[in-house]
Amino acid sequence: MQTEQVVWVDSPVAGIKRKLLERDGGEVARATSIVHYAPGSQFNLHTHELGEEIFVLEGDFQDESGSYGAGSYIKNPPGSSHSPRSINGCTLFVKLRYLAPDDSTRIVIDTTTAQWYPGLVAGLSVLPLSEFETVHTALVRWMPGTQFNPHRHFGGEEILVVQGVFEDEFGRYPAGTWLRSPHMSMHTPFSTEGCLILVKTGHLFIDKLSPQQGQQGRY
Repeated sequence: MQTEQVVWVDSPVAGIKRKLLERDGGEVARATSIVHYAPGSQFNLHTHELGEEIFVLEGDFQDESGSYGAGSYIKNPPGSSHSPRSINGCTLFVKLRYLAPDDSTRIVIDTTTAQWYPGLVAGLSVLPLSEFETVHTALVRWMPGTQFNPHRHFGGEEILVVQGVFEDEFGRYPAGTWLRSPHMSMHTPFSTEGCLILVKTGHLFIDKLSPQQGQQGRY
């Protein structure tokens, strides 16, 4: 899905609009969205019964716990509450209700200053963001010309292309593309020009997976 081509939809709060990438439910829903806050806009206090993950794409985002600039990753666990706002405006990538009820750890990472690690092949570097049972979230940076091994997605995979162009045998995906590959899908990814992707794996499984299965298909 090319997120730039998705229309903005007003939220119930003035100054906050969304691009709905996928949604299962009404206003309280399991959902993936791009969310834009106009300067000075704010949601009322609310609780995330099954958690929330946020990646700040642009601008600055705030709540009672702090201020988060572009490149920040925030995981608010199930049962957490906050009143999110933006002083100067921001654009976020948001996933709602995808966390396990017992995933109780709050995580905040400034990815612009965090330590990266070598990936499984030359040309890849990885910044782990969150891990719980079979579910893993990370940023992955691909140097130009990097080729990864063919692999199968136990528990599925989602990718948001943050920068550059990500590729596989099925197509080219420029910055702003959102991809979802289902449980047991397979591909051979690469990047000719280089890219930065936000990756989430292991959360779309049909049957409960073992921890060993959940390790497969990671970068």
